[in-house]
Formats: sequence, C-alpha cells, structure tokens
Amino acid sequence: MNKASLRIKNSFISYRKSMKKYFARKGKALVNISKQCLLFVKNPIKFIKNAIQTHKDLINDVYVPLIHKSENVLEVNKLKMYFPIKSGFFKRTVGYVKAVDGITFNIEKGKTMGLVGESGCGKTTVGRTILRLYERTGGEVLFDGEDINRLSKKRLRAKRPELQIVFQDPYSSLSPRLPVGEIIGEAVREHKIVSKEQFDGYITKIMNDCGLQEYHKDRYPHEFSGGQRQRICIARALALNPKFIICDEPVSALDVSIQAQIINLLKDLQKKFGLTYLFISHDLSVVEHISDTVGVMYLGNLVEYADTKKIFENPKHPYTEALFSAIPVPDPNYKMKRIILEGSIPSPANPPGGCKFHTRCRKCMEICKTCVPNTIEVEENHYVVCHLFDAEAMERNEELVKSGIINSEVTEKPSIVIDEEKAIQKAKEAKVRGHAMRGKGPRI
Repeated sequence: MNKASLRIKNSFISYRKSMKKYFARKGKALVNISKQCLLFVKNPIKFIKNAIQTHKDLINDVYVPLIHKSENVLEVNKLKMYFPIKSGFFKRTVGYVKAVDGITFNIEKGKTMGLVGESGCGKTTVGRTILRLYERTGGEVLFDGEDINRLSKKRLRAKRPELQIVFQDPYSSLSPRLPVGEIIGEAVREHKIVSKEQFDGYITKIMNDCGLQEYHKDRYPHEFSGGQRQRICIARALALNPKFIICDEPVSALDVSIQAQIINLLKDLQKKFGLTYLFISHDLSVVEHISDTVGVMYLGNLVEYADTKKIFENPKHPYTEALFSAIPVPDPNYKMKRIILEGSIPSPANPPGGCKFHTRCRKCMEICKTCVPNTIEVEENHYVVCHLFDAEAMERNEELVKSGIINSEVTEKPSIVIDEEKAIQKAKEAKVRGHAMRGKGPRI
C-alpha cells in the first residue's frame, strides 16, 4: 500500500511540474501576443509596414532580371520556393522551409536537362514551381521570354497546354473513374485543341504514338500494367501539343526492362515533336543516357551544372563526386571506391550558415562555414558553387589565416572513402554474427 501511494504521489508531482512548464510557456506566448496587439492598436500602419519589411528581409528576393535568349525555351533565375512555418494562437509565420533557395539554369529548345540529388533536396518542388502549381516566393521563370508568374489567370490558362508534367506515380495521377480515352481527351476538349469531328481520330493517333492501341480507350487504369499506365500519362501530356514537359521521376516505379521502353519512347517523341524535357530522377545512369545537360541539387541549391559528358567525366563539386561514386559499374573485377557522406541532410527550415554542404563535406575549410560560395565557371558551360574553385575566396582564406583567425587547411576525412571489397567482407561478417546471435550458426 505504501508503494502504491508513493507511486501515485510521484506521478502527481511530475504532472504538476509539467503543467507549470506548460502554463509558463503559454503565458509567455500570451504576453508576446498582447504586446503585438498593443503595437497594432497604437499605430496599425507602422505595424503593417514593419511586418512587410520583416517578410522581405527573410525572403531576400533580390536578383538581376534576365535578358531572354531566343535559343532557350526555359530560363530560371534565382528561383525560390519557401513554405511558411506557422505557430501560435493566431498562426503567425515564424520561419520558412527553404525547399528551393535561389537556383538558376536554362534549357535550350529540343534539349533535355537532368536534375539529380538526394531525396528531399527540392527537385520535385522546382518542377511544380516552374509550372506555377506552387506560387513562387522569389525569382523569375521565363518561358519563351514571358515571365510565368506575371501572367494573368486568363493568359496562364491559354499557356497551360504548352507546359505539361508526367508525374512519378502513374496510378495515383490517373482518375480511377474515367476510361483511358476520356483521361487523355478531357484536357483536349477543354482547351479546344481539335474540333469535335477530329477528336476521336486525334486521341487514337496520340495513343498509337505512345504505344497504346485503340481498343484501350474503353478500359480503366486498374486494367493496365505499370508501364502501360505511364504511357497513358505521357499520352495525356502529349495530347495538348506541349513545347515543354517536366518528367518527375517517370521510371522510378518501373522495372528495368519497362524503364528502357519508356526512356526510348520519350526520346522518340522528342525527335518527332521537338519537345524539351526537364528530367527529374534518382537513377544517374538513366539521366546520363537521356540528358544533354545535368544539374545537381543539394538542400534547395544547384551546386553544379554542366553538359552531361563533362559532369560525368570530370565532376568538380565534392557532393557531385560522392553522388557519382555510387553509380554501379557492370564489371566484377572493378574495385569501386565509394565516397560515403557522414551525417544526414540538415533541415531546410534551419540550414547551416555559409556553404550548406560544409557539415558533410570531406574537403571543408573554415571559410566554408561562414561565407556563401559564388557560382564559378570552371570551364565553358561548366558551373560549380564551391570555394575550392574561387581564387578570390582562397586568397581571402589565406589572408584570414595570416591574421590568425582561421585555419585554411583542407582536411580530408580518410574514413569516408571506403573499399568495396572491405565493405562486402564486413557485411558478410555482420550477417554471420546475426545468425550466431539467433542460434542459426556458430558464434564468432
């Protein structure tokens, strides 16, 4: 009985402490809200101006407007997409998730740009922001010389058929209640691409171009395989006569043989109709096969951008080197040396200062922790965002070293680069140890 009463007493004490902390926290929040309300009542115009200025300072939407070049179908300049973090009773914005943080690139007509990076780095958000499925926070997107974000609703609706997207998951992006013919033809009818008399024949032609048969019109999405569903998604995008298509990981959910069919289909359609692609993918070998240029993203930023051949033969940025070291080589005698990045990706809501990659970089210098690197053109059409290729930054680093402020040495972490054979041997040993602990083999 004494033990039970003591346990109840302790639980009440801990509950009382937690409630005190809770009300203290809420009390501070109420005091802050009261102060804000008083400031607003005292001078509402000044309060609103200060709030707008604080918002502008957080976003820092400063860029030099682009001059359109006729050879480019898409030009992206300092594009930003921040998602607000809201808190408190009045749901005030207290911060931002910086999903896309000032990226710049161009895509020429009839070309394909590959966009690669780790999960969560902002690749899909870039595609959706370009299409204005998300309203951008800052920067500009020029399509055929027109700023997409400045178009009126009427003008944007007229422009929609020229910009299309193929989503990652073909099953969830198709309506289960509509037959395939209606899925492909719905937007064609809405935008009046062809007349009523030509409608049926036009849909049949588009389906044939994408490897689908006419009798597939009356079937529903659940009656098709994964590869056929992806062909339906491509046909739906192609039916509107687009100039530019964003392919958001269109082959990631398919097996290798079907992947090859879809990639070859996209290349054939590009040659036939002169399409331009932004190809978002995790599969670097697929990106190398289909892309003319490649951009590498990390935590909302574009860290390297170049022609496909240049970037795969000679990657410059430490993150690109680590990413490309993971590409498997179809040679059993080849000894791979993987570059394993330590730690996890920092939060885009609270990114590190200076270079965002410095927390995981094996070539990190002290200047990387404080100064944001500039975009450097190391060779023709090969851009890198890194202090290692910036002569001015290196000189500044040396000056700081001489003054005794920081250490300029590039310290490589030897434990990061591992031998493939040693890794396999360690995995085998770990597997044997696991069997021994479960009683399935001899204990080592």
